[in-house]
Amino acid sequence: MMIQGLSNDILTSIFLSMALASATTLILLVLATPLAWWLAHSRARWKEAIAAVISIPLVLPPTVLGFYLLIALGPNGPGGMLASLWGARTLAFSFPGLLIGSVLYSMPFVVQPIRNAFEAVGERPLEVAATLRASPWRAFWTVAVPLASPGFLTGAILGFAHTVGEFGVVLMIGGNIPGQTKVLSIAVFDYVETSQWGTAHLLAGGMVVFSFCVIFSMMLIEKRLRQARL
Repeated sequence: MMIQGLSNDILTSIFLSMALASATTLILLVLATPLAWWLAHSRARWKEAIAAVISIPLVLPPTVLGFYLLIALGPNGPGGMLASLWGARTLAFSFPGLLIGSVLYSMPFVVQPIRNAFEAVGERPLEVAATLRASPWRAFWTVAVPLASPGFLTGAILGFAHTVGEFGVVLMIGGNIPGQTKVLSIAVFDYVETSQWGTAHLLAGGMVVFSFCVIFSMMLIEKRLRQARL
């Protein structure tokens, strides 16, 4: 019975991590696409300031970001006001709260590759599309996005993997609630704290293999990109 319960706990953590990473990646692709396009083509003097704000999670300690998110999502913050619409007191320590934190924390890992891809496309393909009477909207979807697809793939892989590996932010704003916020990284920490070394090894080893697969995929993508440019 104990083994069966433990297995259910592991499966639930895996499901939560995959659900969180998938939802975060989809949201980030929707948000990052217009943002990356603007950063790649805008001539505004303050666009790099916006890019710096987006990139803050790259250098900011996760606990610091988690602390301010905890305040923002708490009962006295905007998250509490939003949660009150359906009768809740807070978005902290909930899956929606984890999703908001994950989107903010993983955003630079998705925006930057897509921005780089759009910048690599350049203006020439869009000018050619314009001479063929393609509208800017059509040129964007039929020319820019297909040419920048490696950047989208890279961003999606990085965003998904980074979300799966989150610890500090999800611990601060999600805690350790089984079935709700106990994702894989929190589960490993929990098993270590309770001296369940075998289970901790199982999960940690799986995440090492997952990390290798992510890095290997990135290397293959970069290799194909280099070959395509030759």
